[in-house]
Amino acid sequence: MTVIEQLEATIQERIAHPREGSYTCKLLAAGKVEMLKKIGEEAAEVLVAGALQPQDRLIYEGADLIYHLLVLLNSQELSWADIEAELARRFK
Repeated sequence: MTVIEQLEATIQERIAHPREGSYTCKLLAAGKVEMLKKIGEEAAEVLVAGALQPQDRLIYEGADLIYHLLVLLNSQELSWADIEAELARRFK
């Protein structure tokens, strides 16, 4: 199982069985608009890291962006596999 698959399994578990104190549950409970705002914040941090900071910071911020995107996708009954399928469709 890949890291993305493991992360999605955890997100799905939090959707099905919310846990008090879980950051993922907090994001899910905040709703779509707040998740989108957080993705925007993370995207801005990726931009800054890519332009002005060392590579390790870009990796860190990129991971945050992907995590927040996965939470949004899974909250909308989508998954990373849907993203992969779209990329495959584009680059056949």
